[in-house]
Amino acid sequence: MRLALMAATAFASGLVMNAPASRAAEELNLICSADVVICEMLQQMFQKETSIQVNMVRLSSGETYAKIRAEARNPKTDVWWGGTGDPHLQAASENLTLEYKSPMLPELQDWAQKQAEASGFKTVGVYAGALGWGYNTDIFKQKNFKEPKCWADLLDPSLKGEIQMANPNSSGTAYTALATLVQIMGEEKAYEYLKKLNDNISQYTKSGSAPVKAAARGETAVGVVFMHDAVSQVVEGFPVKSVAPCEGTGYEIGSMSIVKGARNLENAKKWYDWALKAEVQSHMKDAKSFQLPSNSKAEVPKEAPKFEEIKLIDYDFATYGDPATRKRLLERWDREIGANAN
Repeated sequence: MRLALMAATAFASGLVMNAPASRAAEELNLICSADVVICEMLQQMFQKETSIQVNMVRLSSGETYAKIRAEARNPKTDVWWGGTGDPHLQAASENLTLEYKSPMLPELQDWAQKQAEASGFKTVGVYAGALGWGYNTDIFKQKNFKEPKCWADLLDPSLKGEIQMANPNSSGTAYTALATLVQIMGEEKAYEYLKKLNDNISQYTKSGSAPVKAAARGETAVGVVFMHDAVSQVVEGFPVKSVAPCEGTGYEIGSMSIVKGARNLENAKKWYDWALKAEVQSHMKDAKSFQLPSNSKAEVPKEAPKFEEIKLIDYDFATYGDPATRKRLLERWDREIGANAN
C-alpha cells in the first residue's frame, strides 16, 4: 500500500514538474519592432498555422535592444522580429543573440544573406526599405511651402516647427537617418546639419513611423521616415507624398534574431523559418506594409519604393551597427541635439 502511494505521489510530482515544460512547448515570446498592424497579422497567422501561442509585444528597435541587453542573464524573449538591422547587429556583436542557419537562407536576396553572414548568422534580413520622408500635400498647398526634394530643403526657415522625426535612441529609423547623414556629409557637417534641422523639428517621437502618421492626420507637415511608411499612408487615402532625397539616402535591412537563452528555442526556430517563407512575406502587403521582402520568391508589392529608382548610398552596416560607434554617435546626439530639443 505504502509503495503504491509513493509511486502515485512520484507520478503526480512528475506531472507537475513537466507541466510548465509542456505549456512552454506551445508558447513563443516575441518582440516585434515593425508597425503594429503587421505584427498582429503575423502573430495571428503563425498561431493559426502552428497552434503555438504567441505572446507578442510591440517595441521600437532601440527599446528592444535595451530590453534584451538588460535581461541577458534571464531572457524573457525568444525572438526579435523586425526593426532596423543596426541594433540587431549590435546585439549579435555583444553575444546577446543566437547563431542559427535557417534552411530558408538559399531562397533569400543577397542583401539578406550578407546581413546573416556579417553577424555570424545571429541575425538575418527579413525586409528592406529606403529612408526618406512623407509630407502632407494639403498643408504644403495651404501654406505655400516649397516641396522638399533634398535633405537641404528640410532646413528651409518656412518649415520651422513643421517637421517631426523620431529620437535615435529609441528608434531604428532615426538612428538610420543619423548614420546616413554622417556617411553623406561627414560627422562634423552632419551634426551641424542636425543642429539647424532641430530649429524646424516640433517633436522627436519614440516610434519611427509616428512622424508620417502625424503628417497624414495634419498634425505636422513633414515626417522623416522610411519611405514605405509614407507609402502606407498614401494607400490609406491620406494626402501624403513620399520623397527620396536628391543627395542620396540610406536604407534599412529589417532583421530577425533569436535571443540567446531563449526559453522556447524550438518554437523560436519554427517562427524564424516560417517568417522567411515566400508565402508568408507575400502577405506583408495585406497589412499595408510595403517593404521589399527578403525572400527572392516573395511577391513584391506594386506600391513598394523600388531601390533602382532611388539614389542609395553604400550604407556601412558593419561600422554603424558597431556598439562603440553607435554609443558615441547617440551620446553626441544627446549632448548637441537632444539637450536643445524644442
